[in-house]
Amino acid sequence: QVQLMESGGGLVQAGGSLRLSCAASGSVLFISVMGWYRQAPGKQRELVATITRSGSTNYADALKGRFTISRDSAKNTVYLQMNSLKPEDTAVFYCKASGMSRDYWGQGTQVTVSS
Repeated sequence: QVQLMESGGGLVQAGGSLRLSCAASGSVLFISVMGWYRQAPGKQRELVATITRSGSTNYADALKGRFTISRDSAKNTVYLQMNSLKPEDTAVFYCKASGMSRDYWGQGTQVTVSS
């Protein structure tokens, strides 16, 4: 089992920045990919960015250049730096860990961007 704890969400004005954190615990050695997803009200959950154990990253095309995913392997933590935030970025952001054919999700953290 893998447990994920997200933090760092909140309310920010348009143009501002936030950094989300996702700390993994439990069977972390089985994790091969971690990532961030988001779900806006009335919309489906969508990919934001992923990062592999080797450090390879993947981003949703629309978010490239504004969002950056990174990791601290020693802390089993993945970060999402979000810059130039827009009201349409308002969503619940979820951390996901995948490995050994299993997916684990965090409880989500709310990000609200005011205009």
